[in-house]
Amino acid sequence: MRIFSGIQPTGAKHLGNYAGGFRQYAQTQEQGEAFFCIVDLHSVSVEHDPRELRERTLDVFALLIATGVDPDRSTVFAQSHVRAHAEANWLLSSVTSFGELRRMTQFKEKSESQRVVSVGLFTYPVLQAGDILLYQTDIVPVGVDQRQHIELTRDVAERFNSRYGDTLTLPRGVYPEVGAKIMDLQEPEKKMSTTGGTENGTVYILDSADEIRRKFKIAVTDSGREVVHAEDKAGISNLIEIMTVATGESIADVQGRYDGEGYGMFKADVAEAVVGLIEPIRARYHEVRNDATELHRLLAHGAEKAAEASRPTIESMYERMGFARLG
Repeated sequence: MRIFSGIQPTGAKHLGNYAGGFRQYAQTQEQGEAFFCIVDLHSVSVEHDPRELRERTLDVFALLIATGVDPDRSTVFAQSHVRAHAEANWLLSSVTSFGELRRMTQFKEKSESQRVVSVGLFTYPVLQAGDILLYQTDIVPVGVDQRQHIELTRDVAERFNSRYGDTLTLPRGVYPEVGAKIMDLQEPEKKMSTTGGTENGTVYILDSADEIRRKFKIAVTDSGREVVHAEDKAGISNLIEIMTVATGESIADVQGRYDGEGYGMFKADVAEAVVGLIEPIRARYHEVRNDATELHRLLAHGAEKAAEASRPTIESMYERMGFARLG
């Protein structure tokens, strides 16, 4: 089985990124041949700082390793290091409709905050589809906010196969059963986010233990005292899901353990559980990030493996679309 997922090297990574991304990567790599991509080409679809992009790419690579992705077992690489990604983007754009891209929710949301809305921001779902399809991917571990993109990828693959012959595998999205969408601690109706969230409501993976405790102490809860996961209790439901991510318990287990307890004790315990989860990740991250020579060696090795794995697909796409090939 082939596994693929990608993560952008923009913004400081937070607990939501861990819950919907990093932890799934480490878990699913045990199920087959895994490819994890730092999608740096996606990052230039909006205004960015070139120097920051370089540093964030290395940061995310180190975080992938720190959260349990094994670069010897899995293929971990930067998107821009494998030219087939940009090539597949162009080839697949010929079987993607304007209407499909115009309906993409994330484009609508992201374009609102941009001074100049680039063509790249509009068409990046095609690039994302190419990322996935190049590796004949069976499953894509992602957060629930990527469901629409996975559906588009399947539609694009089906259209390519219908027009040019059976070439691309139709992937299936895999979403966490709990903790798939971690919400802001201060505004629990909104997703935890580096750009759209609140500073006190966003728990960063590299936050200190004291900072994590402070943020959970002031986290917004709800009226009442019951630790119950319910639609009308957005704040406490979010904290329960965070506890399940940190401890591996079920929602029912968490509710049972805190039956009759107040919010204060529960918030303190959630904070300690998150500290226990994050501290070893943070320590491992600094260990990996400070060894620049090894980081670059691993990135080069991952790019070489990814280029080799994607070559048969991109060559088949060119051939079946009718391009005259050399050799």
